Amino acid sequence: MSSKQNQVETEQSAEHEQEQLAQAEALQTDSAEPIPQPDAAYVAELEQKLADAESNAKSERENALRALAEMENIRRRAALDVEKAQKFALEKFVGELLPVIDSLERALEHTDKENDAFRAVCEGVELTLKSLLSAVEKFGVTQIDPQGEPFDPNKHQAMSMVESNEVAPNAVLAVMMKGYELNGRVLRPAMVMVAKGPAIDTQA
Repeated sequence: MSSKQNQVETEQSAEHEQEQLAQAEALQTDSAEPIPQPDAAYVAELEQKLADAESNAKSERENALRALAEMENIRRRAALDVEKAQKFALEKFVGELLPVIDSLERALEHTDKENDAFRAVCEGVELTLKSLLSAVEKFGVTQIDPQGEPFDPNKHQAMSMVESNEVAPNAVLAVMMKGYELNGRVLRPAMVMVAKGPAIDTQA
């Protein structure tokens, strides 16, 4: 076999291989399925559902936080109500005792302690009064006895105003009836006489 024949056969073989490759590529291209493209409406629907789900989750979280806050407020109010109930449960009872205390104090004021006939009675009344005041003080009851103090409208009730040089103007000149507090709450204001400065003589 001549070299010329070998060359021809080689060229023919190369051409044959190229044809086979071309056919294989064409076959592969024809058999490959196209990649489906997502539907725009379907994507929009999914996005809307996602947005709705996120919105619902946010709303539920806010509702849960509000519910927790409301529960905490209820718990706090209940605790305050219980505390107030404990502090002021005796308010009505103590209010009924005040006239008794007033009567004992008036009895001591109007009894001649120097008189031997009444001395023992005065000592008994005084001891009873001290015991009663000591008992109510254990439950948060305190007297309001503002003799000489500045007038306080929150705790004092002015019955009259009198010119006086004994105390400063607007100070309590005399206590006509003591007041009482229960754990800081005024049960009864002290009834007082308030001093005012002497009138200025404009004709002098």
